[in-house]
Amino acid sequence: MAERNQAGSTPASVAADEPTLTSSSPLTTLAESAHSQDSPDLPPHLRASVTKVPVTPGIQASTYSSRPGSESEKAASPSYFTRKPGSHENPVSDGLPSQSPSEMSSPTNLVKGATSHHEVLRRMSISTKGRRESIEDIRAAAPDLALSGNIISVTSTTPHSLKYHKSGNWELGYRRGQSALFDSFSYLSSDDTPWNHSVVAWTGEIESSTQSVSASNVLSDTTSKIPALSHLSAPIPLDGEAPPTPPEVDGLWIPREHQLRLENLLAHNKRIKTIPVWLTDDNEAGDEGITLNDQARWKRYAEHTIYPLFHYKQHEPNDGRAERVEWADYFRANLKFANKIIEVYKPGDIVVIHDYYLLLLPTMLRQRMPNMYISFFLHCPFPSSEFLRCLPRRKEVLEGMLGANLVGFQSYSYSRHFASCCTRILDFPSDSLGVDAYGSRVEVGVFPIGIDVAKVEHIAWTKEVSEMYDALKLLYKDKQIIVGRDRLDSVRGVAQKLMAFERFLELYPDWREKVVLIQVTSPGSIEEEGEEVENKVASRVNELVMRINGTYGSLGFSPVQHYPQYLSPEEYFALLRAADIGLITSVRDGMNTTSLEYVVCQRDTHGPLILSEFSGTAGSLRDAIHINPWDLTDVAHQIHNALTMSSERRSAMHNGLYRHVTTQNVQSWIAKFLRKLVSTLASTKNNNVTPLLDRTLMLKHYREATKRLLMFDYDGTLTPIVRDPQAAIPSERVIHTLKALAADHRNAVWIISGRDQDFLQHHLGHISELGFSAEHGSFIRHPGQSNWENLAEKLDMSWQADVMNLFQKYTDRVPGSFIERKRCALTWHYRQADPEQGIHSSQGLHKELEATVAKKWDVDVMKGKANLEVRPTFINKGEIAKRLANDYNSDIAQLAGSGQPGSPNGLVEEGKLEFVLCMGDDFTDEDMFRALNGLSGTQIEADRVFTVTIGASTKVTLAKWHMLEPGDVIEAVALLAGAGSSGEVGEQLSQVNLATVAGLEGHVPQ
Repeated sequence: MAERNQAGSTPASVAADEPTLTSSSPLTTLAESAHSQDSPDLPPHLRASVTKVPVTPGIQASTYSSRPGSESEKAASPSYFTRKPGSHENPVSDGLPSQSPSEMSSPTNLVKGATSHHEVLRRMSISTKGRRESIEDIRAAAPDLALSGNIISVTSTTPHSLKYHKSGNWELGYRRGQSALFDSFSYLSSDDTPWNHSVVAWTGEIESSTQSVSASNVLSDTTSKIPALSHLSAPIPLDGEAPPTPPEVDGLWIPREHQLRLENLLAHNKRIKTIPVWLTDDNEAGDEGITLNDQARWKRYAEHTIYPLFHYKQHEPNDGRAERVEWADYFRANLKFANKIIEVYKPGDIVVIHDYYLLLLPTMLRQRMPNMYISFFLHCPFPSSEFLRCLPRRKEVLEGMLGANLVGFQSYSYSRHFASCCTRILDFPSDSLGVDAYGSRVEVGVFPIGIDVAKVEHIAWTKEVSEMYDALKLLYKDKQIIVGRDRLDSVRGVAQKLMAFERFLELYPDWREKVVLIQVTSPGSIEEEGEEVENKVASRVNELVMRINGTYGSLGFSPVQHYPQYLSPEEYFALLRAADIGLITSVRDGMNTTSLEYVVCQRDTHGPLILSEFSGTAGSLRDAIHINPWDLTDVAHQIHNALTMSSERRSAMHNGLYRHVTTQNVQSWIAKFLRKLVSTLASTKNNNVTPLLDRTLMLKHYREATKRLLMFDYDGTLTPIVRDPQAAIPSERVIHTLKALAADHRNAVWIISGRDQDFLQHHLGHISELGFSAEHGSFIRHPGQSNWENLAEKLDMSWQADVMNLFQKYTDRVPGSFIERKRCALTWHYRQADPEQGIHSSQGLHKELEATVAKKWDVDVMKGKANLEVRPTFINKGEIAKRLANDYNSDIAQLAGSGQPGSPNGLVEEGKLEFVLCMGDDFTDEDMFRALNGLSGTQIEADRVFTVTIGASTKVTLAKWHMLEPGDVIEAVALLAGAGSSGEVGEQLSQVNLATVAGLEGHVPQ
């Protein structure tokens, strides 16, 4: 993403977003010297070994340092980037001019006869054409949604940079790097939209103002109001009410009253109402105040791991110790966001989540509010499945995003990659329009972001900018100006740009001393690579600049003018206006807003735009000259073509670009995104979503309970489904984890399976603390006992002969199929047969069984995973689940057999059940879910019953929660037992479980 793009490809800022940070910038100096005929001054570089090499002035570390008091900061002209956040004064309206409503039919007619959500979307668009859309129009188009009219935008950091003064005052500045996103917030918050808008965001890294104690001209009668050098030496006020004492730890201490002052300030901001999220460990926040330690940790995983990989950069493998903590902090940050949103959410609100810092948030919200209206927009690239597979937490990232109703991307390729990853990694069905997940449909769309064109045009043609533009054109009156404006990191392609320019000067010697490349680079503040790599990129850029200037320059002229600094808005727009060519060679980014602003600034001069095909903007700006930044020779040729292009061709090219940029602006972007979201919600309103299991909530209730019942299916739940049923043996981790879970005397752990008792006894029978139910409830063995009880011994089994004849008939027809004979059930398996023949034959067998045996006997014909099973009607897992829940609630002593240590009278624990967990994967387990749902709220508190289905995302189920595969089940069991990766208690928790425990406890456990 470009330097000045919205919260996307980079979290940091961009040059044009901030006032100039140097007392006298190079462009200002150029403007002042424009009327002189002296050559540019060439001061030496830092290294003495290259002092005689002609280089561009200003390449030193101090250039990056902030030196307040610059003239640009004092400029009185309105600024596109530096407008005071506390003010709602805009030089130009945030939105498009509103028009009087045109005559139209009643809004209630919008949905009449609509055959799809696409038709509703089209009618919504037509109905509001020529007038401002009202919330009544939107509600009428989708009346079943009961929209409240509120939008909650969620982003990683507030639109304001925050500086805290110990006096309690807060200094709000404009945060760099996310101008387009923040402009969309301003638009939604304005009167030009029908929505009530608020933003939920982290405070960001709060800067602290160091205050020193200075002598007063007048001696005070008391020292109680003089700030102390240390809180330990603070005087006690005369009124006896001591202020909160900050804890004796490192970090920024903010008293509670000062926190409330900031919250009030942000909540009443006239431009954007913001609700801050305070990120800190729970033990560092209290009634008196909050301590902020290592504030950067909350974004470290996003910037160290997600950002590079999403930009196709893979780190070297490591031992994972740092990543464990970083992932836990990332998980906790998303969890705190979810908690804050739940506090302010009202039914009918729309939640719009932005960017890769909050990838887990959609599902966290869905777990708490299954019917919440959630959308997610990713502002940076999304990689192909080959790259995403390199991310250890790839599964959790995809699952997190799939909690949204609508997921938006900058370009079609990113949306295609996302859908492909969901299919290849999670095995979810998908197409180009969406993904089937958790019993519902997650729509996927492409929404290229725009800029606020009105503001850009207003600032770019102010008097101050025009004076700078004239100075630049005079200074380079005999030169063609190529402009580059990038952040100094490896994905911006600055090195590729310089090498391509060098190649251009080599291939076209006639252009030497006739073309100048003005390259502005702002320092990258994202922590994705560390200082060492960033310094390596900067050194490489400086080396190329010196080489080009040394080879093709002279004492009077340097073909590359490199300015490693931030620019003021006036300088930035003057530079874009003065350019003859805009050159963007990013090797990977999201939406490059610099290219859009360049098009606007070239409305009169029609300078060509050369744009990397790897930029997210390339798909939108089709009339630009697209280049591959790795093909240096072709880039050189395209620079030559742009310089020699006819005025007619330049004008035609620019007209297409200008038309797109001015019509597809930031206002239309957010309006289209919300319109698509409403139509998506209307089409999926009746879908029953089964959210991903909330492990944090499960662990919380598990720890609070003193009496627990846990029931697990076997095949497809504790072990994967395999071709040979006899090969489905439990792993060592399963055995150790179950043993650790059952060892807790507060737990009653049961395996409820369709397997016969011999199989269960052989593989798990040595764990005496486990209870077993075999053949779907026909046989039962209580914990601590060795004898099996036959619950079906009084049932008539004469039906088995008829079933056996039919099974044998089809076994002879289908090679690879076989019959499994249990004591109370018969099963016909076709997993090893030809798939098509097996499915077709099973359908025929099922019809025959229903028409004959099922009508003659009280039996059920059940279709399983590559099998058909016939069993007595009154024997099923649901009856066993209901029996166990009732018996444990009734304190029946014999269920615990001979008893377990610490259990009085042989009971697991006295009292009522306080926690029930039931997991299963196929339709036979739905009987358990149905039975437990009937007990919820009557015999057991509803929120303490966790029914979890395992398997396909499209499954329609009675369970409250969903998990994808047996590996997730074992992780969840290990989480409850406190076991590590091998199943042993006391071992290091897995990375996923560590994050869950940290989310519950409020800190990362040591």
